[in-house]
Amino acid sequence: MSTIPQPVTAFIDAVNRHDEPAFLDSFTDDGLVDDWGRIFTGRAAIKAWSDNEFIGARGTMTVTETSVDGDDVTVIADWRSTHANGLSRFTFRLDGDRIAALTIREG
Repeated sequence: MSTIPQPVTAFIDAVNRHDEPAFLDSFTDDGLVDDWGRIFTGRAAIKAWSDNEFIGARGTMTVTETSVDGDDVTVIADWRSTHANGLSRFTFRLDGDRIAALTIREG
């Protein structure tokens, strides 16, 4: 496993604590989430999605594998929530110390 960069570690910690403000603050102002092709751009859209499917669904991530390629970080994690469960691939595009994009697919 690769060492996970701090912005991604902070994101995972925020998710596992169900800390919505820290979760939202991990994204850039124009950050986006691509959840299986559904795109949510900006804080309000990410919050609305998360309220039902991520933080609001009491989700937790248990990391099983990581890789880092420049500003792209891939995390395979066992996702557990009241919305969905199973191995998922979380691909992060970093912009400095924040997440510019998060793509979620089957792990």
